[in-house]
Amino acid sequence: MAAPLFRFKQFQIEQEGVTQPAGTDGVLLGAWTNTEGASEILDIGTGTGLVALMLAQRSGPETQITAVEIHPESADCAGRNFRNSPWAGRLSVVAQAVQDFSRHADRRFDLIVSNPPFFSEALASPDEKRRLARSTQTLRAADLLNAVLGLLAPGGRFCLILPLAEGRRFAELACLSGLYCTRETQVYPRANKPIERLLLQFERNPYPFERSRMDIYAYGEQWSEEFRALTQAFYLHF
Repeated sequence: MAAPLFRFKQFQIEQEGVTQPAGTDGVLLGAWTNTEGASEILDIGTGTGLVALMLAQRSGPETQITAVEIHPESADCAGRNFRNSPWAGRLSVVAQAVQDFSRHADRRFDLIVSNPPFFSEALASPDEKRRLARSTQTLRAADLLNAVLGLLAPGGRFCLILPLAEGRRFAELACLSGLYCTRETQVYPRANKPIERLLLQFERNPYPFERSRMDIYAYGEQWSEEFRALTQAFYLHF
């Protein structure tokens, strides 16, 4: 059975053959990331191309967005989604590991984003495709950080989404390498639940620092007002 299309207000996502289908993590990252002043954007591990497409919708007509994806079928899928979008001329995909891409790239990026793998080898999914998407076997935190340090423009920003423990460890590792967290949003499923995700922004200048929180649901299955405000430009039902 073919994977269903994921429809948004200005584009749609085909998901056939991808390692990781579109989901809330990607939507949060694509809607939360600050695109101001970014003329060259890089999406590491683009999957379906969801985050890259959201950033294309939110950025100016001169902004160019490059997406890197190690899984060939996912890269092909992202390419089709890009070509079928209103921003086809500003989006491109490279079917390559970011470790290799960073060694040969001839330009630097004002903004880099990633919805990276975060499961350890011991916790990795038995499904091969999901393991490729979510296991740090394919992209360790140190490898991701090294790639970002080599690809980020001097005044650039790096944004990603991670679970709490992984996000804290990544922030510590980044700080030791001279990349500092300047913005953090703690994402809770509901007000009385533990933190589920961290949205993190890193820069080479450690100041200023901004921290906030967001609840996905207000009560029951009702979306919170802050989640609606963040994603209303994308979700069909908002």
